[in-house]
Amino acid sequence: NSVWVSTDHDEIEKVAKQFGAQVHRRSPEVSQDSSTSLEAIREFLNHHHEVDIVGNIQATSPCLHPSDLIKVADLIQKEGFDSVFSVVRRHQFRWSEVKKGENKMTEPQNLNPAKRYRRQDWPGELYENGSFYFAKRHLIEKGYLQGGKMAYYEMRAEHSVDIDIDIDWPIAEQRVLSFGYFGKEPLKEVKLLVCSIDGCLTNGRIYVTEDQKEMVSYDYRDLVGIDLLKKRGIQVRLISDRDCSKTLSAMQLGCIAKVSATNKLQVLEDWQKDIGLSWKEVAYLGNEESDVECLKKAGMSGVPADACAVAQKAAGYICKSSGGCGAIREFAEHIFLLLEKVNSARKQ
Repeated sequence: NSVWVSTDHDEIEKVAKQFGAQVHRRSPEVSQDSSTSLEAIREFLNHHHEVDIVGNIQATSPCLHPSDLIKVADLIQKEGFDSVFSVVRRHQFRWSEVKKGENKMTEPQNLNPAKRYRRQDWPGELYENGSFYFAKRHLIEKGYLQGGKMAYYEMRAEHSVDIDIDIDWPIAEQRVLSFGYFGKEPLKEVKLLVCSIDGCLTNGRIYVTEDQKEMVSYDYRDLVGIDLLKKRGIQVRLISDRDCSKTLSAMQLGCIAKVSATNKLQVLEDWQKDIGLSWKEVAYLGNEESDVECLKKAGMSGVPADACAVAQKAAGYICKSSGGCGAIREFAEHIFLLLEKVNSARKQ
């Protein structure tokens, strides 16, 4: 019935609200390194007596699909189970551990070494994958996430991703590209990136010399990002609500630009129609209130880390880099990940 993020962190609260979640502020008592998810959930229930079923979705499992959650909710609401948790089938042979210094041999746990199964001949075993735990309130109040009339939900192996240690990150990223959930609408390949100049390409600062000439700084990484986008066949166009034509001329970026744009959305709409693109094929990187409507329209939208609050709320992606400090390069990488996803979908 509602989506909540339990946290004691201001930045996590901010991002959660931007994406439409409600926030429960954790107390210090359940925000320690040793605190468990169960402790945080029990505290949440103490403040929300209207909740009788909790679905605890783990942030470390990024390939979870809505269809799985709907089926699990039905198991509790319609089939009367008290708790349901996620598992995955694995084909791994287990052996007993021999600690250093112990004078004994290891023993097989789930196989006969003289008659080893072939993978295709062995059904394997079910393991918890930590993706989600659903339970009724009365169980959680007793200190259980699993109990009563229990059921497991077997997830597909390709959706069972658990980020536990650093090396899991690149593996998870590639799995998400191939099997992750990207919404119901078919993905479109980005063909145009429009970028706000001040605060995205530059850091927004303007230096004025004694003879009243303006100077700005930019990050070479962003120029590399623009060049990589062009090599991928993606047009890059620049936009600014002030006249910075001399600065652009000095940069020699080779991009179409519109300066002194009093209505950025109108410019974006004109470009989109002239090139003949759908909004799904347009990406936009902005940082100010004047960019908000463009961020909402574009199929893919991003802002630098130091963008204003209303721009961050309207964007689909918030860069770790600030404006003029590699944000374009970072957003380009984000676009490339989407292109890999599109190509993967086509192959399937």
